[in-house]
Amino acid sequence: MPSALFVVSEEGYWGEECTTPLTMLSDAGVDITVATPSGSPPVIDERSIDPDEVGEETAEEVTEIHESDERLNDPIPLTTADAADYDLVAIPGGHGTEWDVNQDRHARALLVDAVSGDEGKGYVVCHAAGILAFAREEDGSPFVEGRDVTGFPNAWEEGIVDDHDRMPDGRKLPYWVEDEVEAVGGNWDAELDADTSVTVDGDLVTARGPGSSAAGGEKLLEELDIE
Repeated sequence: MPSALFVVSEEGYWGEECTTPLTMLSDAGVDITVATPSGSPPVIDERSIDPDEVGEETAEEVTEIHESDERLNDPIPLTTADAADYDLVAIPGGHGTEWDVNQDRHARALLVDAVSGDEGKGYVVCHAAGILAFAREEDGSPFVEGRDVTGFPNAWEEGIVDDHDRMPDGRKLPYWVEDEVEAVGGNWDAELDADTSVTVDGDLVTARGPGSSAAGGEKLLEELDIE
């Protein structure tokens, strides 16, 4: 049975980006473990369960999974996870990842180890693509250098933060994902003219944002050879 580790933010994950692939992989028989930086249950971005933001159906579905899924409610600490134990390391997005997961050395190591290993795959979505800017290979070179990736684009960020880079909840966004990934040599293309954006570069799969959640899940099933 294939296995996957979902690394989820305690500072605000975007519901659909986690619950959609989690459900798709679970339904296909993938054994899923959830990890958070400290081992506490992940915190959901309230905007991702706001019917006015995502629609009533999505809000209800995501809320139900967030509240009832045993894996989300009883995660393991990142420090106890080993990429070699999983076929996939997946990191859902949400602005919250900028404050914890993307900056966590254990999360970065898990992703690099998964992609660099003989069997594993890595998957990052939306703001979680920011982790690519800070992850390093063993020789210290940027992990994302020369890789084709997608993620949350500047063009969308402009519509969320104010002139001082403050989020709707008042927190100041520490960086813009697209800028940071490009700065270390990532080949960034969020495919803004396309309905969805999912990019595969070797064993690394990236997805643009919430609207690409199902497409990302389908690509993961394909990459894991699950029909």
